[in-house]
This record gives sequence, structure tokens and C-alpha cells, in this order.
Amino acid sequence: MATTTRKRDQRLEVRTTVEERDLINEAVESVGTDLTSFVLDSLLDASRRVLADRSAFVLSIEQAVEWDRINETPARELPGLLRLMERTSPFTS
Repeated sequence: MATTTRKRDQRLEVRTTVEERDLINEAVESVGTDLTSFVLDSLLDASRRVLADRSAFVLSIEQAVEWDRINETPARELPGLLRLMERTSPFTS
């Protein structure tokens, strides 16, 4: 079975306090990995979580039904909002 190796040639530097570094080192030691792997895995997990709702989201059957119900509901008429949108913007000349 062939293995794929990735060349990590980009450097990422982070400044920490002594307390933050001690906490990170303790966590690294507790999971039995090296600092680079720990930090990179943590950053990648956090990055995926941040970006997840910008690319796809997963709903249960019940949630999907509710989503469809909400989106099929006709928009309400809001006279005050309509008047506001018809006003000239104070930011245009």
C-alpha cells in the first residue's frame, strides 16, 4: 500500500504567554503527540468548524421538513419597512 507524504514547507509563528504555552505543552504531553501535530490538528479542526456552515449543513428529516415549511411561508408585508426602503438614503447625494 502506497503512503502519501506531505512536505510541510510553510512556517506559522504564534506568540503566547508563559501560562498559555504551559497549558499547550501539558495538553500535548497528555495526548502523546508532538507540538506541531497537536497545534496543526487543533487549527485544522477549528478552521473546518468555522467554514462548515459556509459550505454545507446537515439536517435531520424533521429539521428539513421544518426548513421547507419556513421557506415556503409567504413573506409578511411590513408597511414600516416598506416606507423606510422607499426613503432616499442619507448616504447618497
